[in-house]
Amino acid sequence: MSECTHDCSSCSQNCGERKPESMLEKPHELSKIGKVIGVVSGKGGVGKSLVTSLLAVSLQRNEHKTAVFDADITGPSIPKMFGIRDKARGDDMGLYPAKSKLGTEIMSVNLLLENESDPVIWRGPVIAGVVKQFWTDVIWNEVDYMMVDMPPGTGDVPLTVFQTIPINGIIIVTTPQELVSMIVEKAVKMAKLMNVPILGIVENMSYAECPDCGKKIQVFGDSHIEEIAKEYGLPVLARIPMNPKLAAACDKGMIELFEGDWLQDAVSAIETV
Repeated sequence: MSECTHDCSSCSQNCGERKPESMLEKPHELSKIGKVIGVVSGKGGVGKSLVTSLLAVSLQRNEHKTAVFDADITGPSIPKMFGIRDKARGDDMGLYPAKSKLGTEIMSVNLLLENESDPVIWRGPVIAGVVKQFWTDVIWNEVDYMMVDMPPGTGDVPLTVFQTIPINGIIIVTTPQELVSMIVEKAVKMAKLMNVPILGIVENMSYAECPDCGKKIQVFGDSHIEEIAKEYGLPVLARIPMNPKLAAACDKGMIELFEGDWLQDAVSAIETV
């Protein structure tokens, strides 16, 4: 290979010098994005979107500029939690995310649909293409921390996000049920295969608190999160209770007004990335 120019893109030879091409996409030229954190789960229904929103709000309260990239195309709920009803707007330069009352930038497919209740009946490659465009075509303005609300599982969209967006770390969301081991294991294995750092685990619906005496009630039985986290060498970053006020805040689009300090360790872990 004495004639090698070290330009692998123009060479058809298969040699030891060849390096795998990166599939990472560049964001829009006008975007300014700091760290990107994915929020994932091995299955649906564990409150991943809730955790994503709470983390964005908590980071905003720590005087960071935050954004939420809603990659859960077929089950978008982020705009409703933040009380956003205005549609995303665009011009010749690109697409602009909506802003919450306190300044968090948000892009979701619900901000592009005529009616937010319209179902998204698209095949996998189309959904993956839209997710990629949320990164390349949307103009994100001076974001310190972008939270990516991933769809559940290990299908097309999570794969697209991991391959095309420079994820700085992920947080795994789970619940106390017996399925926790399988849920965490799937997410851990995918992250390792994609060489994405895992910041830790958040257990949602961890317990309910008696309004009269304050006793913690294990609704789903004893939690096994500590032993599971230890098995994979991961920290437990938060245990979020089943809280009626929190649920009401989500339903009313007032997630930015939630009260609670459950996510302090998770926020600290993100700030050290």
